[in-house]
Amino acid sequence: MRKHNQVMNTHYRPSRDPLILLKQEMKLRGFSNKTVKSYLYYIDKCLRFSKTNPRNTTQKDVRAYLEYLADRNLSASTINTAYSALLFYFNNILHRKFFVNLPRVKKEKRLPIILSKQEVGKIINQTKNPKHHCILSLLYGCGLRVSEVVKVKIRDIDFDRNLIYIKQAKGKKDRVVFLPKKLFEILKIQQTLKNSKDFLFTNNRGGRLTTATIQKIVKQAVVRVGISKNVSPHTFRHSFATHLLENGTDIRYIQELLGHANLKTTQIYTHVASNNLSKIKSPLDL
Repeated sequence: MRKHNQVMNTHYRPSRDPLILLKQEMKLRGFSNKTVKSYLYYIDKCLRFSKTNPRNTTQKDVRAYLEYLADRNLSASTINTAYSALLFYFNNILHRKFFVNLPRVKKEKRLPIILSKQEVGKIINQTKNPKHHCILSLLYGCGLRVSEVVKVKIRDIDFDRNLIYIKQAKGKKDRVVFLPKKLFEILKIQQTLKNSKDFLFTNNRGGRLTTATIQKIVKQAVVRVGISKNVSPHTFRHSFATHLLENGTDIRYIQELLGHANLKTTQIYTHVASNNLSKIKSPLDL
């Protein structure tokens, strides 16, 4: 009997510590590492701000913390991320239902910055470093997120079908995008130089290129050609979608290429597509 109890005591028992329970719950739900890190950050900051333990934290404490964030002029997106973290923690982990009267901050509706085809061409064509040239071409030519570009491996490129497989992207979803003809030869060369499991883009030490490095590459390329727009790697994705829409591509196909779960997310590009505006004449021109 004693031996049986000893065996039973070696079995795993989840900790009752709320923060450890939170980590376990987020892991089981498949939250991304970025989301886990963000949620833990805001929960910790809220508890420190309220100077109380999680079981005794009240709606008043949470409201005061969210108001504190708003007073610091943080973006609506940032404040709503903190809101989501606290909602998940207190509702799902501590089972305390006091969020019903706590409103979310209204999110700003801003149109994406779009580069013209001429601007994109200028940026790419004046980038002489072959690796940088390929990165910029992939960002624009496939509409990839920077987090997707750094994860592409040689084996993800299907040269026979002219496709690139994007594995476990945002929302843990796989999708396929077309391989631009202009990138076929340079990527084919990379296939001969690397193993199938290697990342397409690596640093000098052979490790995976970071998103920060690509952001720096984009910034330098934009400054080099003298474009004053606030351009990031994501600007190329916005431009990709907008230019496809202007060329008459069905918006649902664009949705699939971008990996958007909701069509409403893709429809923002209808507000910046120039062909929609070109149908209307300004009274100044009449």
